[in-house]
Order: sequence, then structure tokens, then C-alpha cells
Amino acid sequence: MPVFRHFLAALLLTGTALTATAQTAKPSADQVAFQQGTFQGATADKARYDVIYQLDSEDPKLIKQTLRNISNALDDPRLKGKLQVELVAFGGGVAAFRKDQPYEAELLALKEKGVILAQCLNTMRERKITKQELWPFLSFVPSGNGELIIRQAQGWALVHP
Repeated sequence: MPVFRHFLAALLLTGTALTATAQTAKPSADQVAFQQGTFQGATADKARYDVIYQLDSEDPKLIKQTLRNISNALDDPRLKGKLQVELVAFGGGVAAFRKDQPYEAELLALKEKGVILAQCLNTMRERKITKQELWPFLSFVPSGNGELIIRQAQGWALVHP
């Protein structure tokens, strides 16, 4: 029983020491800036950032929001010239890439900025959609989910508006 008491005493002292350390830790530069009202967001200190946007809804509001989100990220002054973007559409998201929908101008503008526009071939097969029904400037991937899995494993950030 004395060994248990020593163990318990050591455990309690360690917990007290950890609590004291946590309470006296210096605030980060971001915390100080926030407290002073000068916080302006994260610093983009990497040479390159990779992000994949997931579009799996045919809701026009969500499609517009996704395209706008991508444009906003590309226009962020911290990320200018550092951002590699892919938009992968599957399921209902194929609506964004159909010729009979009103998104051509926005998609072309994104493509001109280097955005990869990728359509899932599984969705096309399941919904009996031909490449002729979609914009000719698209790229194709075997599966949207597979693309997300691979990109995330490669370290890409995932955005699903």
C-alpha cells in the first residue's frame, strides 16, 4: 500500500505542476494581437498551398457560393501566387459543369487562374451523362471520392462549402 500512496502523491504533484505550467504559459503572438485588437489572420509563410474544393450539390446557391469561395481564396493577398486549387464535382455537383447551366463564365475565369476543374466519371456513368453535355475545358477523374482521398493524403486542404 505505501507504493500506491507514493504513486498517487507523485501523480497529484505532476498534475499540479502541469496545471501551474499551463496557467503561466506565455500567450502566443496571435493571442496578444487578438487581445490588442490588431489580429489580421494567419501568416502565409509557405511557398505553396494546395486546396481541393468538393462540390456534390446541384443547389444553385451552393454552386455559386463554391465558385465565389474559390475566387475569394485566389484573391486573398496572403495567398497570391501561392495557391494550387482543384474543384472536384460529383453527384449533384455535375450540374455546375453542364452546358445547359449558367456557370460557363465563372468556370472559365477560374480555369484561366489555374484552377483544375475535375468531373467524376462515376457520376457521369451512373447518370448517363456524356462528355458532350459538359464544358470542353474540364478534366476528368475516375471518382470524386478517390480524388478527395488522394489529395488529402498528399496534404491538400479540403473545403466543402
